Amino acid sequence: MAIEYLKRGKPDAERAEDDAQTKAVVEATLKDIEDRGDTALRDLSAKFDNYTPASFRLSEREIADLIASLTDRELADIQFAQDQVRNFAQAQRDSMLDIEVEPMPGVILGHKNIPVQSVGCYVPGGKFPMVASAHMSVATAAVAGVPRIVACTPPFKGKPNAAVIAAMHLGGAHEIYVLGGIQAVGAMAIGTETINPVHMLVGPGNDYVAEAKRQLFGRVGIDLFAGPTETMVIADETVDGEICATDLLGQAEHGYNSPAVLLTNSRKLADDTLHEIDRILKILPTADTASVSWQDYGEVIVCDTYGEMLAMADDIASEHVQVMTDRDDWFLDNMTCYGALFLGARTNVSNGDKVIGTNHTLPTKKAGRYTGGLWVGKFLKTHSYQKITTDEAATLIGEYGSRLCMLEGFVGHAEQCNLRVRRYGGVNIPYGTGAPYRDAAE
Repeated sequence: MAIEYLKRGKPDAERAEDDAQTKAVVEATLKDIEDRGDTALRDLSAKFDNYTPASFRLSEREIADLIASLTDRELADIQFAQDQVRNFAQAQRDSMLDIEVEPMPGVILGHKNIPVQSVGCYVPGGKFPMVASAHMSVATAAVAGVPRIVACTPPFKGKPNAAVIAAMHLGGAHEIYVLGGIQAVGAMAIGTETINPVHMLVGPGNDYVAEAKRQLFGRVGIDLFAGPTETMVIADETVDGEICATDLLGQAEHGYNSPAVLLTNSRKLADDTLHEIDRILKILPTADTASVSWQDYGEVIVCDTYGEMLAMADDIASEHVQVMTDRDDWFLDNMTCYGALFLGARTNVSNGDKVIGTNHTLPTKKAGRYTGGLWVGKFLKTHSYQKITTDEAATLIGEYGSRLCMLEGFVGHAEQCNLRVRRYGGVNIPYGTGAPYRDAAE
């Protein structure tokens, strides 16, 4: 296997040091929220966002005024994107069926899909107002039937962003708070004097938000670890350096620590892409951010074969994987570890981020090895139930259960079974023993 790195990002040791610092800050902040409640939120909001409103929760009047400030075109665009997300989420929901089966006479088994009863949706927005994130979390939760949807987003340039608030409201949020970062997810999970805690947290965010969700997991459920954006371009010579560079930098502008990786089997394409990145960074309005991400987290990897590219891609397990090759469907058939695939040069990650309908809250930091992204099913809990309707079934299942419990030494468990066998089967089983074996022919 011949794999050559033309460019590497920060060493793993430096990334681990950054993670340790983030962990300590988050731990202290969450404790402060737990200890001081609303007072801590107010102090944190003043410190990080210079925002100290009379109430962090927006009133119906404030929401209506913000929505009224948008143009008809802006509202129509938001509604179009939200419709795409809702439609796909509804198709996913329709695929999830409650079931009930009778595997043997008198034994009924089933499951029901029940919505999580309260969800906190975090919508990033301090650096860029992430309108689309409101569709992905709030609207999808609404399709799932969640009865209480809480949404938080930071102020943008000192005030609520009208487009984000409109998307939250139209998506179905029941409570909207202008709060950002650790204080937002901490307030929703822990609760304060004015914010009732939720059962589950969802939504992307920066390192601090992702770490806060990690530390809060267990107290509440979470969707997944969705930290800073990651993107990978898998390409061969069917495309050129401009399109590869554009797709890499289009995601690197998210933040200062957004990994962007080119994986190719063409040294010429790799060199052309590096050249195009240098050119585009001179004219890109968000170059101050994208250039830092590219410098610290950008990588260019040249492989010999498609098989090597596939193996490397699955090992990296990037959040977004843009595939532009002569065998895009081969990657679809064979890749196993990623957040979402974007197949072909006509497709791009921004489609998925903003409008096409699939969910853009996706696993990062290799979490794609064990989970997919946010979808309507994340808001549903599948609960089983069982019911025995005949004396014969109660006796038969009870006898098997009794003997299996005794096999493990659980006498009390066995007695639960034995009692049913005595009552419904008329079989006298001495206390503390297992049921006798009966031949099926009897």
